Amino acid sequence: MPRVSEAHLAARREQIIEAATRCFLRNGFHQTSMQDVIKEAGLSVGAFYRYFDSKAALIKAIAGEKIGIVQATADHLLAQDPAPPLLAVIDDLLRQIDVNLTDNGTVRIAVQVWGEAVHDPEFAALISEIYGRIRGNAVALARRAQETGQLPAGADPAAVGSAIFGLIQGYILQRVLIGQVDRETYVGGVGALLQAGTGAGREDRPPPVTTA
Repeated sequence: MPRVSEAHLAARREQIIEAATRCFLRNGFHQTSMQDVIKEAGLSVGAFYRYFDSKAALIKAIAGEKIGIVQATADHLLAQDPAPPLLAVIDDLLRQIDVNLTDNGTVRIAVQVWGEAVHDPEFAALISEIYGRIRGNAVALARRAQETGQLPAGADPAAVGSAIFGLIQGYILQRVLIGQVDRETYVGGVGALLQAGTGAGREDRPPPVTTA
């Protein structure tokens, strides 16, 4: 039997990932069975299971591709000299989200998987691994911002990175579940919060309420 080339294996794997993505977006993650994906991919059961043995494995592959893009963006931002403004960093990261938030975008699958992770330990571990990497990138970006004077010397990069990560997840949830928010408006709001955190305009605020 002739040996199957690596290019053929990679192409077949990508064929399955694309089929799974279409199924998850069309029917929802929970309502999609492995048989649905096999039919969508146009493969035999044996050929399919050579590559993936569960929906969790499919989700990991889909997420891995997209997170690779986010990580490449973070690496590019970290390599820039001088370091870009923190708001520009957040804007660039959210731009990657926008690319994958169309009706056919894989970010919409993420929200479905978050729900599964609440009661499925396998998915909880998968989410922890995947998003832990993104949060690690956010912490590295916060540390770089601190080194270049954009953040106070006493700031905790891990805390700032966690906040940046939360802003990204919040943007996804608002876009998918509510809509009516665009990147420019969202980043403008983040900028206003950052400015408030520096104490700018504090003299215009009412005095704090004290209790006896």
